[in-house]
Amino acid sequence: MLETVDLKRTLTRPQYERSLLKLQLELRELALELYRQKRTLIVLYEGWDAAGKGGNIRRVTQMLDPRGYEVLPIAAPAGEDKTHHYLYRFWRRLEAPEEKQILIFDRSWYGRVLVERVEGFCTEAEWRRAYREINDFERQLVDFGMILVKFWIHISQDEQLKRFEARKDNTYKAWKLTDEDWRNRKKWPEYEAAVEEMLLKTSTITAPWTVVPGNSKWVARVEALRTLTTTVRQKLR
Repeated sequence: MLETVDLKRTLTRPQYERSLLKLQLELRELALELYRQKRTLIVLYEGWDAAGKGGNIRRVTQMLDPRGYEVLPIAAPAGEDKTHHYLYRFWRRLEAPEEKQILIFDRSWYGRVLVERVEGFCTEAEWRRAYREINDFERQLVDFGMILVKFWIHISQDEQLKRFEARKDNTYKAWKLTDEDWRNRKKWPEYEAAVEEMLLKTSTITAPWTVVPGNSKWVARVEALRTLTTTVRQKLR
């Protein structure tokens, strides 16, 4: 599935800037309509290390009223979260959706079938069962009236290496590159197999995946915004 993604797409700077501004302003208007209708938009980002998730999220939120959205960075579970079912910490963050119109997850519950699967942090029976659990979880969110958009930001191995090297040589970005990133890169085939199966088993009519070509950060940002505005507009009708 990932092999069919066109990673060669590009935009000129004028095309990028024009499309970005238009879509950002449109999303701002839709966020106001979400508030009026008391609806919640949940956006989750998954993707390869250095795929540009953070930069993508910044462009999505750039024109939004900061009172109306929250970005939720997700790391390894700690404290109380470690003693509960893996979906507990996400349910907990969704207890009062009326406080924000837009909730953005930087990484998500899909860690169960990605990093936890590949790194052996859960058993095979647990990650295989998770596909059904996640589909049921997402169906409940949508049935409650929430709008759910899921992004996988896809880049090539060569592009990832180029970005790793650029980070390593940049004083201001070196902190983003860790030994864990290099270690994960060595397991690219295992992660790729996990991503393929994740997309196959959890892209449903209720909550489809959008695979975003990310070799060009400009293309990825515009495509994510276009998907968001199109989806929200349709769901609010």
